[in-house]
Amino acid sequence: MENSFKNKVALVTGGSSGIGRATALAFARKGAKVVIADWVENLETMDMIENLGGDAIFVKCDVSKSTDVKALIEKTIATFGRLDFAYNNAGIEGTSAPTQDCSDENWDKTIGINLKGIWLCMKYEIPIMLKKGKGVIVNCSSVAGLIGFQGLPAYVASKHGVIGLTKTAALECAKLGIRINAVCPGVIKTPMMDRLTGNKKEAEDQFTGLEPVGRFGKPEEIANAVIWLCSDEASFVTGIAIPVDGGFVAQ
Repeated sequence: MENSFKNKVALVTGGSSGIGRATALAFARKGAKVVIADWVENLETMDMIENLGGDAIFVKCDVSKSTDVKALIEKTIATFGRLDFAYNNAGIEGTSAPTQDCSDENWDKTIGINLKGIWLCMKYEIPIMLKKGKGVIVNCSSVAGLIGFQGLPAYVASKHGVIGLTKTAALECAKLGIRINAVCPGVIKTPMMDRLTGNKKEAEDQFTGLEPVGRFGKPEEIANAVIWLCSDEASFVTGIAIPVDGGFVAQ
């Protein structure tokens, strides 16, 4: 699998922590040059890759803004001259409230980052990949893109939307050399989960109790799925949404 990545270029949005960081590191370990994008300037992931002997840059980017995403892709090409893989991972959980109490602000912000952000990334990634006639894109959805969750209307809607958008783009690019898929993480131990639980054991137990395997998933377990989807071993896989969820949606 290593030959699939050596000297190639991978872009990871939301790469400063959690699943994004784990995936950026996984790309680097496979020999790819990595572009880390996030809306908060944080060079830790870049430093970690460089300490591994890898090559990486950080670009500050709000994926909900077209100008930011366009500049991100331009910086990628200006620095490395190519774009082979993209993991569109940036997302937020938004504010919890029943549908009737979801604020306009929360709806717009959550949809803007989680769904519009995925669309904008593909809008600028696909043309670059078309020039080479080859590329792989993986979008981050969620188990909340496959089933409903009470109290998270904007988040659930955004993640369902990611899957529909992924399928549409995959069909459009199926004969053009670009594969596009989505991963649907289950309950993963990340800073987002820490915010939801407040690092309180009782709250954590409630979440792990939802998982048939009885534990949190690890960011690296999602990263492994992304790497496989980007590899030549997944050359006949496009337009799917893969749960990586410890059996969550099998219940």
